[in-house]
Amino acid sequence: MSVAEIKIPKRIASTLINSLKGGVVPRTGLPYITVGRENEINAFLHDIEIISEGGASFRFISGKYGSGKSFLLQTVRNYAMDKNFVVADADLSPERRLQGTRGQGLATYKELIKNLSTKTRPDGGALPLILERWISKLQSEAVQENGIAFDDPSVHTLTEKKIMQVISSLNEMVHGFDFAKLLTVYYRAYLDGDDEKKNAVIKWFRGEYQTKSDAKAELGVNIVITDDDWYEYIKIFSAFFTRAGYGGFLVLIDELVNLYKIPNSITRQYNYEKILTMYNDTLQGKNSNLGIIMSGTPQCIKDTRRGIFSYEALRSRLEQGRFSTNGIYDLLAPVIELQPLTYEEMLVLTEKLAAIHAVLFDYKCALTEDDFISFIKIEYGRIGAGANITPREVIRDFIELLNILYQNAGISVEKLMQSDGFSYSKNEVEQEEINPLFTEFEI
Repeated sequence: MSVAEIKIPKRIASTLINSLKGGVVPRTGLPYITVGRENEINAFLHDIEIISEGGASFRFISGKYGSGKSFLLQTVRNYAMDKNFVVADADLSPERRLQGTRGQGLATYKELIKNLSTKTRPDGGALPLILERWISKLQSEAVQENGIAFDDPSVHTLTEKKIMQVISSLNEMVHGFDFAKLLTVYYRAYLDGDDEKKNAVIKWFRGEYQTKSDAKAELGVNIVITDDDWYEYIKIFSAFFTRAGYGGFLVLIDELVNLYKIPNSITRQYNYEKILTMYNDTLQGKNSNLGIIMSGTPQCIKDTRRGIFSYEALRSRLEQGRFSTNGIYDLLAPVIELQPLTYEEMLVLTEKLAAIHAVLFDYKCALTEDDFISFIKIEYGRIGAGANITPREVIRDFIELLNILYQNAGISVEKLMQSDGFSYSKNEVEQEEINPLFTEFEI
């Protein structure tokens, strides 16, 4: 039995193979390799539906390195954009935190705004497009509602009246007045064809003004976004995006482990306090049309000494209940714990990768179902693999196998997989536990 053919553009096939071989989650082409995680994805799709109806959501994804956390985040990101959401994502680092005294919180905000994405601008930098689309939408509504032509002089007055309605609804929010004022500045610059002023407004929204005096001189607002208040602007953006015609705003924050690694306990606690604020706002109904997903390792979440659970107010809210045991998990809980992909799911994934690899390099893959089964048995037969191996490691090894077979036509797959370099020492007990799971595949 040979690998089934797959129709996929070569540019996407190249992105998938190169990204996965390098241990990086690709932004495009994920549906071609999505395997398993149906229950987790359905849970997030339910959240997206709630957000689009005016609700809010806050979730954590917990999983060890290479278990598929970032893959799941990117999958949810793509689903949300397909549902007409604005999406922003950022990885935390020593320079990017949720709270800081030297601009680390603001740095995270800047990264989120830089990565603003929509279905028509999926690679980030979507803020100018969103503003232009908003103005065009209001102009079209003014024309249709009043039965006038686009070149009618009254269009601008009617459009500005609609803009004022949006602005008045934002004025009630913290910092909403200045945000609304900048929307007015942008609209007037749009009418005047003043690109310099429009760029200045974008610069302010991106958090790039360092002093109030600069913002006052260029835009007439005596305020700048700071470490302390950047989250308030995320909430304002959420309200604005909804009024601009989008389904909602989804914020994805990965690499929570970088908060766990902060050496100073007081600084860590300040960051966890920021998480608590965001979490409480969501559950108490203070946020609307906003979803937040944070991702990290089990240790950085559950460690009661340095992790998120070291902050008692969060631990008491996020800790698992008594009934989520013995393989039964609550996927509606705040923390979704990723379970390992099954052997069958990994088998399907390797078949998909082989088909994509064949498209990329223009050859017919000769691997049989027995070859795929043998590969999975060897991977999971390593000592300790049952508890420690991750999809990232299996994918890396399999792509390496495909690359070597492609570049060395004289090598048989059996010989390669039985070589000392690939066939690691096996634990007989683990091997006995794995083999029965494959009986339905054996010929």
